[in-house]
Amino acid sequence: MANTNKPVEHIKLVGVIGAGHMGSGIAQVASLAGYNVLLTDTSKEKTEEALATINGNMARQVSREVITDKQKQDALDRIEISADLDKHKEADLVLEAVTEDEDLKQAIYTEICPILKPETILCSNTSTISITRLAAKTDRPNKFIGMHFMNPVPVMELVELIRGIATDDETYQTSKAFVRSLNKYTAVSEDFPAFIVHRIMIPMINEAIYTLYEGVGTVEAIDTAMTYGAHHPMGPLQLADFIGLDTCLGIMQKLYEGLADPKYRPCPLLVKYVEAGWTGQKAGRGFYDYRDGTPVPTR
Repeated sequence: MANTNKPVEHIKLVGVIGAGHMGSGIAQVASLAGYNVLLTDTSKEKTEEALATINGNMARQVSREVITDKQKQDALDRIEISADLDKHKEADLVLEAVTEDEDLKQAIYTEICPILKPETILCSNTSTISITRLAAKTDRPNKFIGMHFMNPVPVMELVELIRGIATDDETYQTSKAFVRSLNKYTAVSEDFPAFIVHRIMIPMINEAIYTLYEGVGTVEAIDTAMTYGAHHPMGPLQLADFIGLDTCLGIMQKLYEGLADPKYRPCPLLVKYVEAGWTGQKAGRGFYDYRDGTPVPTR
């Protein structure tokens, strides 16, 4: 479906910090929506790899007739890559999309806040960390907001918006308009651990792992049951492998620690798989073995 939404008029440059899977996806959708984008990371090589990924993703969109070749070229021309954070000084909205490490995020805010214009909105793509706590480490808690994109960014249609206790209404309204201009829906979450999507989805995955752990069903039986019985696009164990079992465990631990409720206790089997390094598709093994190309259940 073509994007008929117009860019937010006073946002001329969108800065994206972190050129990994999420950051490159955000840069892709923002550039296709008509924004000039500055994508930065710690090295030129990382940003070049991200730009190559974006180019490949857009080429597939052209082949599927989702976008035209001209739209692709125009969007690529709007992306600048750099390893220099100082270049964000002209950005009107900056999205931090680095790994879920609170110390790293806070270090980035300490470095970048003195560079930014006073009116620049600063957003975090965090999926679990308190927005209020992150905002308190900046010089602009009123202009700080959580903007959690779903993975993969170019495909998934939802963005969670999370207001910290100090986030002002102008920041919220501008951020909401920005997300809509990307042709995505918003869901507004209160600032509680894991927000909405992960608060519901990750415990479901954890319960599926408990179902496996307790011998109620095999990997194949559980995923078949939820795919055809609940009409999910993929089973919860396959989904866990796609997300990354280490990521699932990290979110469950934050829920367990942040809410002090035993229902969020990570399943011991999930812990065991992560300790073994079987963290899903990216590792070649998780609840399925991917090493021969065709996924084979490991239990």
